[in-house]
Amino acid sequence: MNSTVRRRVLFISYLFPPTGGVGVQRVTKFVKYLPDFGWDCSVLTVANPSAPLQDESLLRDIPAATVVYRARTLEPGYAVKQAVSASSAGPNPRGLRQWWKGVCRRLGNSLLQPDPQILWRPAALRMGRRILRETHHDAIIATGPPFSSLLLGATLARESGTPLVLDYRDEWGISNAYWENKQPGFVSRHVQQWLQSRAVRAARVLLATTPSSAAELGRVAAAAGSTARTACIYNGFDPPDFTTGKEAAALPPPPPRRYRLAFLGTLWALNPIDPLVEALLRLHSSAPQLLAELELVLAGRRTAPQEQQLDRLRELPCSVVRLPFVSHTEACRLMRSADGLLLLNADRPDTHRIINAKTFEYMASRRPMFVIAPPGDLWDVVRSLPGTVLVPPGDPGRIAEQLALVLERHRCGLRWDDAVWDVARFERRTQAGELASLLEQLVSADALRDECSFRQGAAATRAPQLLPLSS
Repeated sequence: MNSTVRRRVLFISYLFPPTGGVGVQRVTKFVKYLPDFGWDCSVLTVANPSAPLQDESLLRDIPAATVVYRARTLEPGYAVKQAVSASSAGPNPRGLRQWWKGVCRRLGNSLLQPDPQILWRPAALRMGRRILRETHHDAIIATGPPFSSLLLGATLARESGTPLVLDYRDEWGISNAYWENKQPGFVSRHVQQWLQSRAVRAARVLLATTPSSAAELGRVAAAAGSTARTACIYNGFDPPDFTTGKEAAALPPPPPRRYRLAFLGTLWALNPIDPLVEALLRLHSSAPQLLAELELVLAGRRTAPQEQQLDRLRELPCSVVRLPFVSHTEACRLMRSADGLLLLNADRPDTHRIINAKTFEYMASRRPMFVIAPPGDLWDVVRSLPGTVLVPPGDPGRIAEQLALVLERHRCGLRWDDAVWDVARFERRTQAGELASLLEQLVSADALRDECSFRQGAAATRAPQLLPLSS
C-alpha cells in the first residue's frame, strides 16, 4: 500500500482496555499495529463496562493517535449480573433463592436480545452516527461477542454506506449453545437467527479466527442471502509481551523435581477440568510417587462446578495452586515459568472449530503444550510444535498415560529444544498486515464499483432521448 495514503477504520468493540481478559487482546493488537500499514484507528467502546475484569497494563498498547470514543451503557453493574448467574450457586443452593435467580435470568434472556449489552446500543448508536458524520472512515469493523455490537455495526454501515467487516471472535451459535446463563429457548433462538441474518446481510466480510469457523460463517451468509465473503485471521501473540525483561516467574520456581503444568483462562463448560481430574485420580492409583512430582497451576476465573472438580484433588500428592485472574503481564510471566502449558476444550458438537485464544501466547512462551481437546483446528495448529501432547477429552486412561510419560521425561532431566519453533506467522503485527490488506481490497472494490456506477450514470445522461410519436 502507498504509505502516503492514510485511511481510517472505526472499530466497534464493547471490550476494550482497561477492560481485561482474553477477549480484549485481538482488537487491542489490531489497533496497535494497523497504523504501520496505513490505517489509522478510531474505537467506539463502552464508558462503564459491565465486565468482571480490569487490566490497566493493556492501555500501553493503545497508540496515542488512536481516537477512542466511550458511550455509556444502561446495563446494571457486573456485581448484579453475578448475583443472578447460574455459576454463582454454591454446592447447596437454597431453593427459593435459586428459583428467583433463575426467573431473573430467563426474563433477562427473553427481553435483552441478543445479549444484555444491547442496553449499550442507544448511546453507542448516537455516538457512532456523530463519529461517522464528523470524520470520514473508510471501513467499520464490529467485533463480537457481545453480538449486539455486530448489530450496531450493521445499523451504522447501512445508514452511512461505509463498508462493514463483522469480526467473529467466537461463533454466535456456539456461544448461545454453551455460554453460562444463555441457552436461549425456541423463540429466542429464532429471534437471534433473524438478528444475525440481518447483520450479515449488511456486511461485506465475515471474519473468523479459524478456518472451520470461516467455512461455517460461509454457510450462515448463504442461509441469510448475504453476498459477504468470509476470511480467517487467527488470534496471535505479540513478541514484546515476551521480551527477556518480562520472563521473571509470577510464582517461585517449582522444586527441582516438580513439573509445573499451568493453565491460564476460564474453567467452565467449554474448557472443563474434569478430564484431567479423572486422569490424575487414575495416575494416583497406578503411580502416586510420580504424581507427587506434579504442580498444577490454574490462573483465571472458575465456575462453581469446576471448583468442585478441583476439590477432588485435595487428598492427592500433587500440588494444586488456584490463582485468580492475573494481569496480562503476569500471565506472560506465568507461562514462561511453567514447564508445560495446559489447553482444555470440551468434546461437544462444533467445538472442533475452536482454537483457544491463549494457544498463540502459549506458542510465544515456547513451552510444550498438553492439549486435551477433540481433533480439529486446534490440533492442526499445534501438532508440529516440540513436546506437544494431543489427547481427546473422552479418554482419561490415555490422558493419564501421556501425563505419566511427560512427568517421567521431566524426572530424567530431558527437555525440548524450543529453538526449532516456527510461529512467526501468528505474530500480531503480521496479522494486522493481513487485516490491512483485506481492508484495502474492500475499499478498492467499493471505489471500483462507485466508478462503474458513475460511468453508467454519465452514459445514460448522454444517451439520446427518444420522443413519443405524434398522432
